[in-house]
Amino acid sequence: MSTVKAMDTPSPSSQAAQQDASIKDFWQLLKPRVMSLVVFSGFVGLWIAPGREEMHPVLALISILCLAVGAGASGAINMWYDRDIDSVMKRTKNRPIPVGRILPSDALGFALVLSALSITVLALATNYMAAGVLAFASFFYAVIYTMLLKRSTAQNIVIGGAAGAFPPVVGWVSVTGQLDPMAFWLFMIIFLWTPPHFWALALVSNEDYKKAKIPMMPLVAGDQSTRVQMLIYTLVLLAASLVPWFMGYAGAIYGVSALVLGSLFTISSIKVLLDKSDKAAKLMFGYSILYLFLIFFALMVDHG
Repeated sequence: MSTVKAMDTPSPSSQAAQQDASIKDFWQLLKPRVMSLVVFSGFVGLWIAPGREEMHPVLALISILCLAVGAGASGAINMWYDRDIDSVMKRTKNRPIPVGRILPSDALGFALVLSALSITVLALATNYMAAGVLAFASFFYAVIYTMLLKRSTAQNIVIGGAAGAFPPVVGWVSVTGQLDPMAFWLFMIIFLWTPPHFWALALVSNEDYKKAKIPMMPLVAGDQSTRVQMLIYTLVLLAASLVPWFMGYAGAIYGVSALVLGSLFTISSIKVLLDKSDKAAKLMFGYSILYLFLIFFALMVDHG
């Protein structure tokens, strides 16, 4: 694992590049595509939480905005720390820091201010429990995953996936002020979804990860072992996604949707296992995103 990088001393060329930084560049630091999923799952957690009707709409909006800003700030810290590997990976080499449009020190300062602001405002607008969950999720992603796990173990996505599973919990706790069984199952759905989702991408981007020396599962355990593990995770996810229905936390709309969507996810994993082409992995990666949106949308509809 590499050590934390020292603050960069601005050179004349980097100072010139800094002057070219735009609002769009700082927006890209927040990983807006990832943020969209964070916002949606967090909103669903808030929407289905008991007592949501009694929450003022302005406070609900502030809660979601704080979640989005906090998640974006964690993404910016990730970009600051990973700027060395981002510069050698085809998928990330055009990010604002590697191309020199934003100085690393500016990116870090921007991220830390946003993170502190989002946690503080959430605590004042809703409750300390919600702010605590957001703070822990931010720390987990920025430090535990990015700095400790990503470059040191093939289980980086498995353990680090917990960070991405917290948004619906933040939404839920913003309303209830406490952790309940349903919040746990919201967490587990995303936690179990994360490995097959990212490993599908890793199968396609093997060379990029090899070049960056990131020990993703296909590089460490091999493609075939990764495909088997992906299938196991989709099966466990299918079972876990049905628990809220069986326990009475959700109704038939959600239950049937979870069964159908989970079955299709499993079928896509079987196709990846049998078809060694990149096409099957790309299709599974694309469907995995659709799966998460649809299963949470079904949960929201189910709760009216």
